[in-house]
Amino acid sequence: MTYRDVASKQALAWAVVAIGARMPVAMAPLALVFLTRERPGGYSLGAALAAAYVIGEIAGAPFLGTRMRPHRARPQLAVGLAGGATGFAGLAAFPHAHPAILAAFAALAGAAPSAAPGGLRALLTAMVPKRAVAQALSAESMLTFGIWSLTPAAVTGLALGVAPRIPLLLAAALMASSVAGLWMLPAGWAADEADRDGESMARILSRAWPAYVTGAAGLSLLALAELVLPALLEQRGTGVGWAGPLLTGLSLGSAAGAFLYGLRDWPGRLRTRSVLLLCAMSACVALVALIPALAWMAAALVLAGVLQAGAMLTRNLSLREILPPSALAAGYSVMYAAVGAGYAATGSLAGALLHFVAPSTAILAGVGLTLLLTAVGALGESRRTASVVSAGERSASRGDKGVVESPAGPGPERAPICSGSDTERRL
Repeated sequence: MTYRDVASKQALAWAVVAIGARMPVAMAPLALVFLTRERPGGYSLGAALAAAYVIGEIAGAPFLGTRMRPHRARPQLAVGLAGGATGFAGLAAFPHAHPAILAAFAALAGAAPSAAPGGLRALLTAMVPKRAVAQALSAESMLTFGIWSLTPAAVTGLALGVAPRIPLLLAAALMASSVAGLWMLPAGWAADEADRDGESMARILSRAWPAYVTGAAGLSLLALAELVLPALLEQRGTGVGWAGPLLTGLSLGSAAGAFLYGLRDWPGRLRTRSVLLLCAMSACVALVALIPALAWMAAALVLAGVLQAGAMLTRNLSLREILPPSALAAGYSVMYAAVGAGYAATGSLAGALLHFVAPSTAILAGVGLTLLLTAVGALGESRRTASVVSAGERSASRGDKGVVESPAGPGPERAPICSGSDTERRL
């Protein structure tokens, strides 16, 4: 079980498609701010457009993800990514349009491709051997964190050095190229709809709600680090320009953490690992609020990034334990919406608190919210596991009672299993 199991030409093609699909997502919020900053009230308008984009993602991911069919995912992914490219192109083509039109383009750019991250993740894990799923998810995380590390500098350089619309044009071109790249990949992944046992998709996905809560908790810490860090530096008399390098360190730490996580099997249950990682990450972010020295702040953020990668990977692996294969893409999409909602909620809380308390206090309040979400998710997972074990025991008990033994010994064998049964299909 090494990264060699993931390395292949098909995986390389997947990485190229993933870059085209995900870099525009990382570019969007900052690119929207630069697009409108020279208009009257430009920064406020840019923030509103970024909010419309995120709302589109949060609303679109569960709606589109639950409708994705594993065996024919390619056309659905292609339509979504093409819609996203259209939204980005519209923003770049009409930068001076009415705010309502720009908001509609931003919402389209966010909503249309919002099921692509989940679909591409399900496609990647289906392309590698089962023993290498953790390594595949680690490689995906390294790619994602690498994109987020490079994107802010690229957007800033293009917007200020060339033209404000150029980052959005680049985003449209990248997303359009990912549509063409889908035909280098399999059309979908194998998943038997019978593994749902007749349950509705909504009911199946609802079983994984503890994982969604812990996912929201993990990204809420990222929101604190990104949104409150400049104000915290200003509070301490440190140059606000240090926010960029510090956040780059956070992203690089996450990339390193994803690599380290995939090197070996880790002891303990996934839910235990997730809780420990989130608590340790919360402690690191709390230290950022409490430690005045810039060097120690940087060290705490790098360590928080390492822990964040592990927390993200454990929750994705937890989804694979809870959900059947036919619901994985939908589950990843709902997770995508949940973490976006956690980011938005914590960012809004921190922003509101900044009007009344110091930035360090706002960070600590956000850490408290994260720990509360972590506790709720852990409690829900514990109860879910207990109910599954109890149901299994009841089923076993009913099975024992159904076997009638004769005086000569055990009763007759059950009827032969018919061809095509669940047991045979799982072999």
